[in-house]
Amino acid sequence: MFGLMLGLTIALFIFKKELMRLGNYGYLGTFFLSMFTNATIILPMPSILMIIPLGATFNPLLIGLVAGFGGAIGEMTAYVAGYTGRTIWRDNQAYQKAVGWLKKWGMLIVFVFAVTPMPVDVMGLAAGNLRLPAWKYFLPCALGKIIKYIFMAYLGYWGWEAFSKNENLQTLLLVCGIALIGTSIIFGLALSLENWDWKRARK
Repeated sequence: MFGLMLGLTIALFIFKKELMRLGNYGYLGTFFLSMFTNATIILPMPSILMIIPLGATFNPLLIGLVAGFGGAIGEMTAYVAGYTGRTIWRDNQAYQKAVGWLKKWGMLIVFVFAVTPMPVDVMGLAAGNLRLPAWKYFLPCALGKIIKYIFMAYLGYWGWEAFSKNENLQTLLLVCGIALIGTSIIFGLALSLENWDWKRARK
């Protein structure tokens, strides 16, 4: 699945000029593409990769907004699955952790999962199972995804601008370095949260 998304991302860069001709329909396509790729639970698709070339082609702010909103709507499939299948996921370890975190942190943990590359689907399953009001799952999920996608869209925009203007390699490395550092910090916070929760459970 990752290979498929990577291939599609490369194709979006190759056919950048053709995409630009879509105009405002490009944003509509981004919305539905993000909604579809985020609606999969069993076989998740890393749609975040596709935001990079789309941000380089269209307005990165608008791409981040429509992709984040569409992605949050797609993630509601996990909420519905958790709501209607209360006993199916009960023995899954990741699901059990998600239930515990959701009871402790509420909307904040949904936002953390949505703004990072962590699988927010498991939070949707837990939220549905616990009968958390749909808006308490949707709003932090949408906010987190919008922030994440805006960042990725601008990463594509800045990277393409540096490449198209034949700027030196240092500029490209700076953009990639910022993205790597930002991702590392986010993952570090997520892992710290999990480690802290595990230590508390052992006491």
